[in-house]
Amino acid sequence: MSIEAKLNAVLDSIDQVKSKASGAADHVQLIAVSKTFDADDIRPALEAGQRVFGENRVQESQGKWPELKTDFTDVELHLIGPLQSNKAEDAVALFDVIHTVDREKIAKALSTEMNKQGRVLKLFVQVNTGEEDQKAGIAPKAAVEFVKRCQDVHGLEIEGLMCIPPFDENPGPHFALLRKLAREAEVEKLSMGMSGDFETAIEFGATHVRVGSAIFGVRE
Repeated sequence: MSIEAKLNAVLDSIDQVKSKASGAADHVQLIAVSKTFDADDIRPALEAGQRVFGENRVQESQGKWPELKTDFTDVELHLIGPLQSNKAEDAVALFDVIHTVDREKIAKALSTEMNKQGRVLKLFVQVNTGEEDQKAGIAPKAAVEFVKRCQDVHGLEIEGLMCIPPFDENPGPHFALLRKLAREAEVEKLSMGMSGDFETAIEFGATHVRVGSAIFGVRE
């Protein structure tokens, strides 16, 4: 199946789940996750009309997206992987949305760089809903206060929350927790759901789903 056909199949699935799920958001944005794939793999999705893409690493993205963004000027590029503070300058220059704000140092670095570059990025706070030691994200109990600090201390416009549930657990409770925290923090957007569970995420109110392998195939 071509990338265009797989992309359309995912979009159809999103529409079907949205129409049936009582808790679905009015609009669900598909983020086509193109990490590890090169520009030639990504172009068919761009030519099929997809304009929102997700990447995990700043350095990898710098190698392919400047040229692609020149050819497709209305692309919206999302950073969905962990961000190091020493990469904040490059991230603010290249990306339009960052989903992985999860500690004070990153919030401060992003605020500094956006002011310096005159750019305003859309931002999400990543929550470690499973409280896994190896995974990035702020602890659930600290999430609401951290959102307020990002807004009040660093002047950041936090649009929503993001999570990646533990791979070996039912994602539903994690999506429900993220939705609850977003309401408490008074933010509207929910970035949750990947190739294996985006339908469930939509049922719990996801506004952004991050789908890669279902579109581009299995990564090597």
